[in-house]
Amino acid sequence: MSDLIRESEFLPVEITRDAVLMDPSANPFKLVVDPVMRIKLRRALFDLIENHDDELAKYVSDGLLALDSYKEYIEIFAKSLRDSMGTREGVEYLLQACGFHANSKDINLDPVTRWKIHR
Repeated sequence: MSDLIRESEFLPVEITRDAVLMDPSANPFKLVVDPVMRIKLRRALFDLIENHDDELAKYVSDGLLALDSYKEYIEIFAKSLRDSMGTREGVEYLLQACGFHANSKDINLDPVTRWKIHR
């Protein structure tokens, strides 16, 4: 990659594996979702992102994948995530990571969003 950034140039990100209860009223959208469930889902997504990143890095270092820019890396990374999360197996992974058991054949890949306010 022609425009690699050294690791020291990355912005620090603090990720915790501990369940930190949040004040639901502090959310500007007033979402009332179990904070522990949100943390489990966030952790599962973070682990998924790390896995995809590690796999792409392995392909690049093995000389199997050529990347010319960060733009191209992000495009491939996004496609990789979309391809996995657009499957029943991808949704099943998230469900299991959040403590649910679901048969992949019962997973709805096109759920209907039921808004309570119609405009």
